[in-house]
Amino acid sequence: MHTDTISGRPARADDYDAVAAVVDDWWGRPILGALPRLFLDHFHRTSLVAGTGDGMSGFLVGIVSPSEPGEAYIHFVGVHPEARKTGLARALYERFFEIARAHDRRVVKAITSPANRTSIAFHQRMGFTVTGPVRDYNGPGHDLVTFERGI
Repeated sequence: MHTDTISGRPARADDYDAVAAVVDDWWGRPILGALPRLFLDHFHRTSLVAGTGDGMSGFLVGIVSPSEPGEAYIHFVGVHPEARKTGLARALYERFFEIARAHDRRVVKAITSPANRTSIAFHQRMGFTVTGPVRDYNGPGHDLVTFERGI
């Protein structure tokens, strides 16, 4: 797996089909339901795709909040299993921070399941404050861990 375009390129709405085709395999479980097409239809300009002619090696779906003027949110990030530990996820995050700053955002937030220890450790290494699990964050019985980082 090559990661030549490690920082990613702006996503396009039509990247959704490629993302949808791999996301469950990359996670090793059904996860596509958390990433409906609307995210790339409406937020592709603040999202990223990384890869080469060999295929996609990673993606980040990010949003500059229309409701919280100083905030941005990373909704979903995926890295091909063969591209993990190459710095690709870090590069995608750093590129998204640039996008967020260009939109006058100074805080980036994200969430994950309390069971996702890999994501929690990654966000800690990236300098995010980790809170939780926050009870019933996503409705009754849906506790989540929250992340926040100033940029």
